[in-house]
Amino acid sequence: MSALRLFTSESVTEGHPDKICDQISDSILDGLIAKDPSSRVAVETLVTTGLVHVAGEIRTDAYVDIPTIVRQVVNGIGYTSSDTGFDGDSCGVSVSVGEQSSDIAHGVDNAQEHRDGTSVDPLDGLGAGDQGIMFGFATNETPQLMPMAAWTAHRIAERLTEVRRSGELPFLRPDGKTQVTLGYDGFTPKTVDAVVLSTQHNPEISQDDLKARVRELVIDPILATTGLDLDDVTYYINPAGPFVTGGPKGDAGLTGRKIIIDTYGGAARHGGGAFSGKDPSKVDRSGAYATRWVAKNAVAAGLADRLEVQVAYAIGVARPVGLYVETFGTGKVSDEVITRAIEQVFDLRPQAIIEQLDLLRPVYAQTAAYGHFGRELPDFTWERTDRADELRRAAGL
Repeated sequence: MSALRLFTSESVTEGHPDKICDQISDSILDGLIAKDPSSRVAVETLVTTGLVHVAGEIRTDAYVDIPTIVRQVVNGIGYTSSDTGFDGDSCGVSVSVGEQSSDIAHGVDNAQEHRDGTSVDPLDGLGAGDQGIMFGFATNETPQLMPMAAWTAHRIAERLTEVRRSGELPFLRPDGKTQVTLGYDGFTPKTVDAVVLSTQHNPEISQDDLKARVRELVIDPILATTGLDLDDVTYYINPAGPFVTGGPKGDAGLTGRKIIIDTYGGAARHGGGAFSGKDPSKVDRSGAYATRWVAKNAVAAGLADRLEVQVAYAIGVARPVGLYVETFGTGKVSDEVITRAIEQVFDLRPQAIIEQLDLLRPVYAQTAAYGHFGRELPDFTWERTDRADELRRAAGL
């Protein structure tokens, strides 16, 4: 163990039971938004041995075949036979989906600002889909402006899936977890202290062979990209021993149970709302995406090395009820100046967020594993740093 302060984050593969559920929920959402962008969707999924159950509320003019989507997702992950513990073709699928509450629909589709006549601005027309608080975060620890521990854990999990799919490690099965402990000097990562990796596998591979090949082909290539001191890393690969029974046969899974993995790996606060299965009228999702966009632009602009922003909403009201900025002593100007600059540059009303980030697109299934933040994919519009220059000017830099 090093003398540095140790901080740890984890990730899971797409075959983890909770992530299966997130991917199913978001694939259903994508199917509906592709046909009817105005769909209101709140879909939850449960998986257990031999069964997938989908429940929730939907309002849409579209139709999607939910059981077919479920089977496509499960098979696509790699659960294609009873040997893996789950089979997308033969598992049971039950669906209990109702219509969105008319009370919620009335209050959200016609926001308080329009109902009471205080505004005719079209961007005031959509109220927040629920009350709640959302946090966004960015740090200059990585080029992607993400916490290094979370970023590294995600990349190891992605690599674990990559070598399974490519056949480089044919003994692997879909379920897996990763965890990375870094040594920090203040807010600066210096060392990799420990890596934990547990992966499902077929019964023929020995644990010694598995450990050697996973370290060589999965862990070491990712750690080499971090630029951190690797001289004293402790490796825990399948530390509990054989991991043959996995996926839904090993553990039940639910949508929304990996919210820290989905965000910043514990390096920032979380408002508590999950993302998957929710259309962007739900500020649990769109508000969190927007605050990541805000925080990333602020750090990219050089306003702070580390920045967290909180936004809060009231259900049925378009305008946020609160905005809070914390720079942990790393700000180049005061937090108050940064807050005013954010208010000047960003419009955090739900309809404005949806339009600015182009959120009425079927892009959500790809968010459902390996993190919603830090992956600079073309569809992840909240990862753009397109407002950094404007923020600098607004802050007087």
